[in-house]
Amino acid sequence: MLEPFKKHINNKLPFLKESKLLIAISGGIDSIVLTHLCHKLDLNIALAHCNFNLRGKESDADESFVLQLAEDLGLEAFIESFDTKGYSKDSKLSTQMAARKLRYDWFEELASQLQFDYILTAHHADDNLETFLINLSRGTGLEGLTGIPEVNDNIVRPLLPFSREVIETYAKANDFEWREDSSNASSKYLRNKLRHDIVPVLKEINPQLLQNFQTTLKNLNDTADIVEASIEDLLNRAITTIENNQIVFKVEEFKKLSNPKAYLFEVFKDYGFTEWNDIADLLNAQSGKQILSPTHRLIKDRDHLLLSEINLETDEEFIVISETDKQVKTGMGILFFDKTDTILVKNNHTIYVDKTLLKYPLTVRTWKEGDLFYPIGMSGKKKLSKYFKDEKLSLLDKENIKLLCSGEDIVWVIGKRADNRFKVNEKTKNILKVELK
Repeated sequence: MLEPFKKHINNKLPFLKESKLLIAISGGIDSIVLTHLCHKLDLNIALAHCNFNLRGKESDADESFVLQLAEDLGLEAFIESFDTKGYSKDSKLSTQMAARKLRYDWFEELASQLQFDYILTAHHADDNLETFLINLSRGTGLEGLTGIPEVNDNIVRPLLPFSREVIETYAKANDFEWREDSSNASSKYLRNKLRHDIVPVLKEINPQLLQNFQTTLKNLNDTADIVEASIEDLLNRAITTIENNQIVFKVEEFKKLSNPKAYLFEVFKDYGFTEWNDIADLLNAQSGKQILSPTHRLIKDRDHLLLSEINLETDEEFIVISETDKQVKTGMGILFFDKTDTILVKNNHTIYVDKTLLKYPLTVRTWKEGDLFYPIGMSGKKKLSKYFKDEKLSLLDKENIKLLCSGEDIVWVIGKRADNRFKVNEKTKNILKVELK
């Protein structure tokens, strides 16, 4: 196995030869073989072992074994002990998911602090097949069937082309010692059930299963590349703006497609949505219809779909501003208040008002139905709802609007329009500049 592994590194992963590498080692056969192979190739490696404290003395024995291996090979080893059950309970994650998060968070912390270029894990071809079957059994899209990536940011899996059988044969031929995790024998977990009960039957039916599976993965990844290019082309046509934590899509571009639901899935799958029939119905829904995911919402607004992140904080905002305040932080940005003698800049983010007309304290608040103001440059008053409609503001734009007020009177629809009642004229002697940044 050493020569095929060396060839694989040279051909596919040559950057590892000049990098500082951290091997995630459990003490099991896979990570032990990966460690010995990298050591024989004289790669610059160190070991990182997690003690999850889930198997009592067995977990402690794994830790001692890894430390002894590091000493025998002359390698640096890092050990971290976790209260996995406590973390699982507090974070409301399964034990497996809690251990996974703890493990990778720690690996990333080590890599960042000690400047490791890559983290190596010992996933192999059988792991890839098991992951494929798990995703298939749970229901997934194309992305869930393209296998474990060999390189994912700074995570590299050099053993991915090699089978469990090849790894075991190499370990036994070289008299390597390794630790057996007793939990791997249990069929409590889906992966173990597939490993012990399903995959052996599939291999018995077709001895070339892993080789054929690798071909299937290649074909699926080629198809995924085509899908990705098609989605990118759609997004270039459909997205009109990306700003203020909002992405705006043209509904018309989705309606032109022969299968818009499939494209909607690919575009919005990473935002936590699951109700794809409802999302497809948005294309023909009335304005104001929205679909929520745990983190985002998708709103139909006239001829557009608006995607935004859900603000977990309250939408209500009420800020009191005293006459001595020079700057105040708001949900829209920072308001700066400065006394001035001249009017130099005129734009939507800067207004000049007659300070003697203001009643302190000023306030910043969210707009509400029934609010009205006297738009500067116009005669008479106007309801904010009518002003927003005339300005063709989207539902999300309207939700984000904040008002600067003097008593009950609106001084400024912040970032949009000032009120005529507070404007500066030739008799004004006390000018206040208000700027949003």
